[in-house]
Amino acid sequence: MKKILKELYEDAKNIEKKDPAAKNIWYVILLYQGFHILVFHRIGHFLYRYKLFFLARLISQIARFFTGIEIHPRSYYW
Repeated sequence: MKKILKELYEDAKNIEKKDPAAKNIWYVILLYQGFHILVFHRIGHFLYRYKLFFLARLISQIARFFTGIEIHPRSYYW
């Protein structure tokens, strides 16, 4: 769990560093859809790896509803 939170924190710091519109890290964590989809995708991908395909796909669809971005839970990017 600590590793996952550290990775998400590093992602948020990276977004803050590269995006001139990002005011601070809390701004990124609370308001950036790209960061939100990363959180949802990591949950969905975890479920997919443990063969909980329906739950993984459900998380993907919930994330798409809230963010407008869809990443299939099987895709691996990190």
